[in-house]
Parts: sequence; structure tokens; C-alpha cells
Amino acid sequence: MSVAFRRDGDEEHLEPKFEVPIPPGPNLVTTEGRALIDARIAALEAEVSTLTEETALNAAKRDLRYWRKRLATAEVQPAPAGDRAMFGHRVRFALNGKEREVRIVGHDEADPAKGALAFTAPLARALLGAEIGDFVDFNGQEEAIEVLGLRA
Repeated sequence: MSVAFRRDGDEEHLEPKFEVPIPPGPNLVTTEGRALIDARIAALEAEVSTLTEETALNAAKRDLRYWRKRLATAEVQPAPAGDRAMFGHRVRFALNGKEREVRIVGHDEADPAKGALAFTAPLARALLGAEIGDFVDFNGQEEAIEVLGLRA
């Protein structure tokens, strides 16, 4: 029989499962971000204790390893204060004639659809350090963004 038609099992054809990648750089988090990490770990620990199917169990354990690493490296940042946009601030701004508001947060808290941007995102990097009334460059355009407000 040809080797092409022989198959010992399905294991050799499965995609390898890699660890969840850790974002590069520091793991800055807000106090809410730290609580999010704690909640994810608690939920995954509870889930792992109930799973019996090997694939689901391995996936949950992989996710648990990721969140435990994130907890170990978490650097809770102080609440934002002052006149310059910083980590944790909600920044209201105008871009291309449209007003928007985003909150600058850590990687694991980021949810662009809900207005939460990771501090390493291009828009967040453009806003960091800006004051109300400042115009900042963005996406290759000079003074593309006008900062309208800041709040913690």
C-alpha cells in the first residue's frame, strides 16, 4: 500500500497550538485593567477544573498561562491627573470634522469598538502628552487632530 493512503491517526494533521503572544514592551494597566486580569484568571481556573475534553482543556490552560504572565508583569499606573493627555485619560478630540472620545489603556483592556485604545496604538501615541486646544499630527497629516477635552 502506498504511503500516501496510509494514515496512522489524525494527530499528525492537526495545527500546532502555540502560546498566546505577549505584546512587546511594558504591561501598563489601569486599576480596572488589573481587576480584569484577576477576573479572567478566576474564570479560567474555574473552567479548567470542570473541563474533561482534552482540546478544550488545553486551550483553557494555555489562556490561563497567558493571563498569569500578564498578572506577573502588570504595572498598575496612577490615575491620570494634569493638563496633558496620559495613560488612563479619556480624550475628546476632533479628527476629520468628527468628534470622538477614546480612553488610553493597556493592551489587555483595549477595545477600539468601545473607545478603549492601547497606549501603543498610533492614535493613542499621537494624543499622549497633548493639552486641550492642541493640534497634533496624525497619519502623516500636520495638525490633523484637535484635542477638545480630557477627563480621568
